[in-house]
Amino acid sequence: MADQTYQPSLSQLRAFVSVAEHRHFGTAAARLSVSQPTLSQALAALESGLGVQLIERSTRRVLVTGDGQRLLSQAKLILEAADGFVASAAGMGDRLAGPLRIGLIPTVAPYILPSLLPALRTSMPTVAPHVIEDQTARLLDSLRSGALDLALLALPAGAPGLIEIPLYDEDFVLVVPADHPLAGRSDLTADILDELPLLLLDDGHCLRDQTLDLCRSVDAHPLSGDTRATSLATIVQCVAGGLGVTLVPESAVPVESRRGELATATFTAPAPGRTIGLVFRSSSGRAEGFRQLAELVKSVAPGRTIPQ
Repeated sequence: MADQTYQPSLSQLRAFVSVAEHRHFGTAAARLSVSQPTLSQALAALESGLGVQLIERSTRRVLVTGDGQRLLSQAKLILEAADGFVASAAGMGDRLAGPLRIGLIPTVAPYILPSLLPALRTSMPTVAPHVIEDQTARLLDSLRSGALDLALLALPAGAPGLIEIPLYDEDFVLVVPADHPLAGRSDLTADILDELPLLLLDDGHCLRDQTLDLCRSVDAHPLSGDTRATSLATIVQCVAGGLGVTLVPESAVPVESRRGELATATFTAPAPGRTIGLVFRSSSGRAEGFRQLAELVKSVAPGRTIPQ
């Protein structure tokens, strides 16, 4: 039976929400930057105080109980309200002072951080950025759980409760071996991808999904193989080694084309591409500061900026 005088702590609620979302104690603890024993103790204290089992544990899986499912949405609302309260209080002076946890997808981070971090130090010296590079789905999970403050990723994110600010557009460029017949062409159309040996990033990368969507849109069927990688740098090196061709965002070309015997080919308008934007929780209470940051990102953006 629950103790009617019991008041759960925010750390206990965060432990519950994180375990419920990730269904894995180790992953949940890592997302909250705490040890697994600390997370387990917080969850156990919450269940004991409420007199309710929230999580069903076994050696093979973690499940949310029926009671846990019914309480989960309320726990999330409480955490969002608490985060908004703290963010609003912090924003009464300098809207973006102190630690700022910024998530970036791997196909954005290496190409914008060299310009963004110095600009951030100059324009917002009271901000202490913490950079987290990860795939889109995990960044969105971290945003919703409060482990991240904002993220730079490909739009649309399409997640409820989040605000998206489009920042810049960039085209996709075909990277080929230096002696490839398409090297240097500037008149490509998307159907050129049909039957090309197209190298893709591993599952979970949005660039992989965007490339496959592009192929489907023109009924192109690129040749598939066993070569896959988790970074553009590796994929481009495979291209240089003659294993195939690949599509990369134009912001990556100056960096990646320096490595190996490579050439590029571009598409005629309207060229395939993507929109990069800034995403944050609608409940964060820091929208004004994040919009200021968005303008700063635009000032160093490697693509065509989008008016706000």
